[in-house]
Parts: sequence; C-alpha cells; structure tokens
Amino acid sequence: MNPKNYLCILAVLLCNAYLVAQPSKKLVEVIVSPDHTDWTYQVGDRAEFSFNVLRNNVPLDGVTIDYKIETDPGYRQIEIWDEGTLTLDNNTKIKTPKFNEPGFLRCTATVMVDGKEYSSYATAGFSPDKIKPTTTLPSDFESFWKKGKEELAKIPVNPILTLMPERCTADVNVYHVQLDNIQGKIYGILTTPKKEGKYPAILHVPGAGIRPYYGEIDDAAQGFVSFTIGIHGIPVNLDKAVYDDLRAGALNGYQMFNLDDKDQMYYRRVYLGCVRAVDFLTGLKEFNGETIGVTGGSQGGALSIVTAGLDDRIDYLAAFYPALSDLTGFLHGRAGGWPQIFTDEFTNKPEKIAVSKYYDVVNFARFVKAEGWYSWGYNDNVCPPASTFAAYNVIPAKKELHVFQETQHWTFPEQREMRNTWLFEKLRE
Repeated sequence: MNPKNYLCILAVLLCNAYLVAQPSKKLVEVIVSPDHTDWTYQVGDRAEFSFNVLRNNVPLDGVTIDYKIETDPGYRQIEIWDEGTLTLDNNTKIKTPKFNEPGFLRCTATVMVDGKEYSSYATAGFSPDKIKPTTTLPSDFESFWKKGKEELAKIPVNPILTLMPERCTADVNVYHVQLDNIQGKIYGILTTPKKEGKYPAILHVPGAGIRPYYGEIDDAAQGFVSFTIGIHGIPVNLDKAVYDDLRAGALNGYQMFNLDDKDQMYYRRVYLGCVRAVDFLTGLKEFNGETIGVTGGSQGGALSIVTAGLDDRIDYLAAFYPALSDLTGFLHGRAGGWPQIFTDEFTNKPEKIAVSKYYDVVNFARFVKAEGWYSWGYNDNVCPPASTFAAYNVIPAKKELHVFQETQHWTFPEQREMRNTWLFEKLRE
C-alpha cells in the first residue's frame, strides 16, 4: 500500500474513533452548572446548581425538570440524597445538602421536550485533594514485585523486529515487534526516525480492550523513539476480526481473570510486560540512553503509573484518568476504579479483595519517582474521580493535575495537545 494512502486511511479511522468517544451534539441541550467555576468546594460546603435548557442555542422557559442529587460512585450503587421536580425559569437553582467528607456529589437534570427525554449532569468535588485510599499496602508488596522483576530479568528480551514498509513514511520507520515476557510474549509497534541519531523514548501503554495497534508515527516525526504495546500476548497487526472474536470469547472479562491468585492474576504478566518494554527501549541503538516517558489513558493511565512505580528508568509519565485505582472503594461506600468490582457476591470474597491490593494502582502510585502530568474530569463514570484522586494524592513525586471538570471518559483535543507539549518538552530538556 502506498504510505500516503495508508496514512489517509489511518487518519479516517482515528477520526471515527474520536467521534465515538466524544459526546454527540443533541437538538436539546440540558446544562447543569455548579456555582463554583472550578466545580470544587470544601468539606462542609453546600453546592448550588443552576439549570438551563437550550434548543437551537435558545433558552427554553417553562420546561419541567426532574432533578436528582446523588453520591458519585460511578454507574453502580448510587445513593440518592435529594430529588424533585422544578419548573424552569431564568433563576432555577437547587442547593445540595452539606457534604461532610472528601468526595463527590452529582446533580442530574432530566427534561421532556416534544416527547423526547434529554438529560445531563454535573459533579461537584468536595476537598478532593484530601481523598484517601480505601485500599491498603500489603506488607510484602515490594518483595512480591521485586521477585517478579528478578524472574523477568532471567528471561532474554529476544526482540524480533519486522519492518512494515506499507506503514513507513519518508521520515519514519515502522516495525512490528515481538519480545519474550514472563509468560509468553509482548507485541507492539515501534516507530523510529529514519535520520541517524540518538533520541528520547516514549512508551505508549494501551487502554482496555483487544485491538490492533498502528504506532505513533507523529512521535517519531517529532524526534522520539516510540513504542506502542498490546498487553494480551498476541500480535498487534492481525485482522480486526481476530480481536473481535477474542473480545467476545476467550478474553472477555480478562481484567478479573485469576483475581483470587496473586501469582496468576492476569495483570501480573501485563505489569511485568511493561517493564520488559522498557528493557527493549533501553537496548535500542536509536535510544539516547537517558530519557524515557510513559503515557496512556484509562487502563493505559493505570499502566503508566504502574510502570513508573515498578521501574526507576521512567523519567516522566503522563496519565489520563487512570483505571484500576482504589478498587476497594465500593466496599467503603465510595466509588471504586474501573473495572468497578467488589459490588456483588462473585467478587466480594476475602481472597479476591486481598489479591486486588497487589494490583491496585494506588499501591504503585506510592512508589512513583518520575515527574508526572495527570488529567481527568469530574463527570467520569468509568474511572470515577474519587478513585483517580485516591491514587494521585499518594504520589510522592513532582506532579501536576489538569482537571477538565465536565469531561466524562473522554478528552478534549486541547488536553491531548497539553499532554504532548508537556511530555515532549520534558523529554527534550
């Protein structure tokens, strides 16, 4: 395939993916607005929400609004604090009860216009910087992962690089990569500048799911060695139907496989595989031998923190809404991170709760030394903000948080631009 045609197709695919992730525009917009511009309050405050309903960007008056004030544990186990009905005018507001502990309250408004239902919500944070994890650190956490890394170190990397000419550009080489891991393989897409030189490296760790990967050509064009990995031990350049079948079958629900056995839990191989990816990057002739960053969102945000917590070779990390954070939240009446477990008899077992602590992002966050950039929203239902703050608040390294309050489990283009600017500048320092 002509490289230009390939890039055009890839651009269309990425554009379509963005359209799926971003909220769609509706004829009628319901706007719920907290009275603090940053949506943030102190413990003991009462938040006040106002409502607007727009059609064709024109406010509608006289519309009946059903509202709810509820705690924010993601999409499960919501506790309703207040609910009622209001008639919309130019000063329709509702005050919440006092929130007396660090956490989040959500206000949802629903209206019927011309027989169709429309709704929206906003989430107020109360002293989120004071949120503490519900999970705890096992006494043998460090020794458990030290042993895992020692086992990994005994296994040669054995990299196999296969040039993908159809994906290369005038300035960038693209390779499919196979590495030996603690169990099985790690596969990924490597992109490198064609120009001879030594470059900083970026490890891209993936969000949840089973899919092919294409690599970050723009990273390499900007002067970086870039490695995008899959986590499932299967090549990342197969036909999409292969991944669809695995998602529906053998790998369905992989995030909870062997949750009752810390030595066989699915993510053990994944977490150590991220370390193996760093092994590979440090051995590349194009690597400058000095600077490595790691980045990702959701599961990838989790893996970014995990990799930095396990591997001191990581200098910088940039994470969007890290999943797998404070998994035990639901056991304490608060939001737990994706995959939002410990809500039923199947998972609420002592042995599964105990094993989760060895894989909870919070406990890796405690050991992060790399400088970090983080971003998420208060409206996220997949990785609720109580869980992501629980991880962020224990990170001892230099860090900065960029909250885009209204975002759910998606990002604005501006967030991606900010992440890239920060990470690229840090790696070039």
